[in-house]
Amino acid sequence: MKRVVLTGASSGIGLATAQAFVEEGYEVISIARRPCPLRSAKLRSITVDLMDADATRAAVLALAADAPATTIVHCAGAIREKPIEETSIADLAALANLHLAAALSLVQANLPAMKQAHYGRIVLISSRAALGLAKRTAYSSTKAGMLGLARTWALELASHGVTVNVVAPGPIAETEMFEEIIPPDSPKMSAAARQIPAGRFGTPADVSRAVMFFADPKASFITGQTLFVCGGTSIGSIVY
Repeated sequence: MKRVVLTGASSGIGLATAQAFVEEGYEVISIARRPCPLRSAKLRSITVDLMDADATRAAVLALAADAPATTIVHCAGAIREKPIEETSIADLAALANLHLAAALSLVQANLPAMKQAHYGRIVLISSRAALGLAKRTAYSSTKAGMLGLARTWALELASHGVTVNVVAPGPIAETEMFEEIIPPDSPKMSAAARQIPAGRFGTPADVSRAVMFFADPKASFITGQTLFVCGGTSIGSIVY
């Protein structure tokens, strides 16, 4: 049985990715603050606050002892939009735990199984904001840190048959994080869409397709890479 451990599958991009893995015949283990709403015999949910580094580490170690995985997708995220003056050290620490420490704990817990199998797929979900975005001090910096993790881990793990890659979404509608910034009924929606070279917002399925590309067992010669799924916003500017 192919098994994937997937964070953030309770909604949005994570939920779409969970659905894609189920359709590909994977056993999906969701780790998030809330259970994944997907109904499938191939899915089970573990609830934990990934901003709590100690609770996260305990949960993933227990899971790996019971059901080690050779595919990991770290999708959970949070924004905490604030100008520089209002961003706190606590904000930075919380998102560092969520975006970086949780990824480290997941990989460390499952790495023995990957090395034994001489196979692994690690996909980190970063953001177009890693290139910089106003009022995203904690978010942009920790999402940028994921690129460094992936490039470093790719070098260390290539000889073990493990690939490590990043998907960096741009403005993706139908997600809780996007709707925190622009509610669906906001007049800003049409103005923001006009700034996107592709002329539309992305969807969770746009991102899940990129994840599945990196997670494919056949994608064995691609590692340390970042794929922007952003409608062209990574080569321009965006304000929203």
